[in-house]
Amino acid sequence: MRPCYTPRMFTQRARLSAAALFLTVTLATHAQDTALQAKIDAMIHEPQVARAHWGIHVTKLDGTPIVAINEGQLFQPASNNKLFTTATVMALLPTETQRFVTTVKGEGVFEKDGVLRGRLMLIGGGDANLSGRTLPYVPPALRPTGPQPPPNELRYIGELADQIKAKGITRVEGDVIGDDIMLPWEPYANDWSIDDAVWYYGAPVNALMIADNAINLKIMPGAKVGDSATIVLNPSLPYYTIASQLRTVAKGEETHYEIQRTIGSRTLRLYGTIAIGHRPISEDIAIEDPAEYAAFALKNALEERGIPVTGKVRTDHRIEPTLQFTKEATAPIKHLEPLKSVTPEQAHFIENLDPYFGTIAGFARPETRVLANHYSAPLYEDVVVTNKVSQNQHAELMLRLLGGFFGSKDDCDHTMPVTVGSIAQGARVVRSFLTTKVGIDPDDFIFYDGSGLSGHDLVTTRAITQLLRYAVTQPWGEKWKASLPVGGEDGTLRSRFPKEPIKGHLHAKTGTLSEARALSGYLDCASGQTVVFSIMVNNHTPRTHEDEKIMDAIVAVIQAAE
Repeated sequence: MRPCYTPRMFTQRARLSAAALFLTVTLATHAQDTALQAKIDAMIHEPQVARAHWGIHVTKLDGTPIVAINEGQLFQPASNNKLFTTATVMALLPTETQRFVTTVKGEGVFEKDGVLRGRLMLIGGGDANLSGRTLPYVPPALRPTGPQPPPNELRYIGELADQIKAKGITRVEGDVIGDDIMLPWEPYANDWSIDDAVWYYGAPVNALMIADNAINLKIMPGAKVGDSATIVLNPSLPYYTIASQLRTVAKGEETHYEIQRTIGSRTLRLYGTIAIGHRPISEDIAIEDPAEYAAFALKNALEERGIPVTGKVRTDHRIEPTLQFTKEATAPIKHLEPLKSVTPEQAHFIENLDPYFGTIAGFARPETRVLANHYSAPLYEDVVVTNKVSQNQHAELMLRLLGGFFGSKDDCDHTMPVTVGSIAQGARVVRSFLTTKVGIDPDDFIFYDGSGLSGHDLVTTRAITQLLRYAVTQPWGEKWKASLPVGGEDGTLRSRFPKEPIKGHLHAKTGTLSEARALSGYLDCASGQTVVFSIMVNNHTPRTHEDEKIMDAIVAVIQAAE
């Protein structure tokens, strides 16, 4: 029987490994006497950042070490975690051809006059971009200039409604169901902060994503002092109830606000003041239940097209045991090879699911018809979006899809069955890929999610540089590198490194989480060679950016020296 670790045992093991590494002198023999290492070491001991914990690893593409500072110690990676998730996706899935299908099915009795007596099911198929986003990703330099209208986040819902109308449906006497059972209902990963659940970056994750599972909220001053602030939602569906105590104050007075929502609640509470003349304040707020919201949007779209719906909006979630996380995430996958092109209907983790069973009152064998489909862009386009803008929910969906495509109930001994498509099974796929294919030391990382939002995620800088070096040797490596933000040009690095010689010569992933920051990637140096690097800092002074300034300065000295 293969040994499996309990969560407590694994956490203790990780802590012991970290403690042992902390006591180890980690300056690599080949790098510790170089002028570059000494210069960088002095930079991270400058007073404004000396209290933080730094890890730095720089090598040539062939693995020759250049700089190594605490490279064997464990750090919170923040969004550098996305490097591992997206690389696994690139290596194992057919990213150029894989698409995901969102389907509307009608079930019940279809009358000759177009009346459906039954229900409509909006079925999520794992499309992360059922939204107003433009794909493929367009770099900022190529986008239209000047003010642009907000994207129509529900455009594909409208297209589905158009298809339903074109099929001759004139009335729905029944409910509209948001169905996301393709994946288990695990909206939040282990150790996601409750504070993040209000905001777009902490939105729940599911198989029926809609508008990145977030709503834009704009706050504007009222017409005169004492008026309530004007609140505008986009999309404008009345999904949330607004309870606002936000008041308008005189021009020049202080503007401050707070937005609160209890998990499970459909009420947004706003407090504070906004001054006359203040620019609109824009915040993206998480959707409490994306499948419910998507079904609500479809019902609304049908009614706008003259198709009344008499029933309610409901959801169908797949609730399964998702315990034994660490056991699943550490046991290796037996057969981990890249998949050939498949559709969601062919994928083994959903092909045998048949949620459309049972009876509708009075109909023993209801008829089921496909009324509408929407096909996603190829998966690679979402890899680009995920890395460029550091989209948490997309990375999390990828992790769950990996756990579905490579789900197996029989390749590790468990007291509970593996949950196919779960977070834990996805983490297990990533771990297996990193240890068996990339060759990373299994003690050099532990991931509890796919985005880096979990406070339990840990990784070493040398694990990141090993992944970066491995990627350039793979057929998918150049396209994966191209998905990373480019210094001074796009994504999360658009405003950093705006000048030559680094602008346009740095492909790297950023990471920010509370007092953790990271930057890792590829750097074209003055010598003409390309190096890989990873810089992570934990426990920096809260609410400051001094560590980021030093981080960027370190990149500059590496570029000039090599």
